Amino acid sequence: MLALTAQRTDISRLLLEWNGALQTGDPAKVVALYAKDAVLLPTLSKEIRQSPAAIEDYFSHFLKLHPRAEVLQQTIRVYDPLATNSGIYKFVTNVDGQEMIVIARFTFVYRKDAEGWKIVEHHSSMLPDN
Repeated sequence: MLALTAQRTDISRLLLEWNGALQTGDPAKVVALYAKDAVLLPTLSKEIRQSPAAIEDYFSHFLKLHPRAEVLQQTIRVYDPLATNSGIYKFVTNVDGQEMIVIARFTFVYRKDAEGWKIVEHHSSMLPDN
């Protein structure tokens, strides 16, 4: 049971690491957290991103919004060598002095390999009003 708790803590930290990479403003630092075969279904784009270049393209635009994520709710499941983290996060963005808040659902699927845990699937969508 302790090992499972430690793994859940590790998975929770991965989302904080991802948010920290966003804070750098460097899309390459964000993309480095994704596996080479990762798939991204992003919050603010209709295009499914299925390559490191496509994922970097999305984040090069998204990071211009200066996003900061705050996790409001999360559920972590570990199926070593896979893990999921699903829940709700709040993004605060700032463009030209205008702050905007977006509440979104997320699912991150991680796979453990020789380099550690990497994101293999990431889905994020705005939370409906009802």
